Amino acid sequence: MRADAQRNYARLLAVAEEEIALNGADASLEQIARVAGVGSGTVRRHFPNRHALLAAVFRDHVETLCAHARDRVGRPDPRAALLEWLNAVTTSAATIRGLAMALNRDQVTGDEHEHCATGQLTEAGEPLVRQAAAVLAPGVTIADLLALITGIALATEHHPDPAAEANRLLSLAVTGLSPAP
Repeated sequence: MRADAQRNYARLLAVAEEEIALNGADASLEQIARVAGVGSGTVRRHFPNRHALLAAVFRDHVETLCAHARDRVGRPDPRAALLEWLNAVTTSAATIRGLAMALNRDQVTGDEHEHCATGQLTEAGEPLVRQAAAVLAPGVTIADLLALITGIALATEHHPDPAAEANRLLSLAVTGLSPAP
C-alpha cells in the first residue's frame, strides 16, 4: 500500500471504530467517509462491503477471544474451559457496541468464512466444544452456542449493566430452566 493509502486506511479504521461505538454496526459508511475526510470510493476500495469493515474494526477483539479459546484447549476440566470462554465471548458481545450485530449478520447471511468474526470464533471454539462433548447435550454445536450468545448480547444491549445481565442469562441457559432434582 502507498503511504497515502495506508494513512487513509488507518484514519478510516479509527473513524469507523468511533462511529460504530456510537451508532452500532449500522453506522453510516458515508458519515465515516466524511469524518475521515475521504470520499465514499476510498471507503469502498479499502472495505468493499460492510462485513469487511466490521471484520477490520473487530479484528483485535476477535483475535483476543480466539487466543483465549486456544489457551483453554486441553485443560483438565473441559466444561469449565468451555464456560470460561463462553463467558468471555458473551461479555465482549454484550459490551463492545456493534459486535453482537456483526455476529448476528454473519449467522443470518451464512457469511461464516474465515475472515469474519463468526468464522474465526467458530474455528477457535470448535476444539472446546469437541473436548466438552461428553458433558454437553447431544448435538450441541459451536454454531448453536454462538447463536445463543449473540441473542443474549442483542437482548441485553440497552441494559444498565449489559455484561452482568448477559452472563446471568448465559448461566441460566447453561443451568437450564428446570434442572433435574
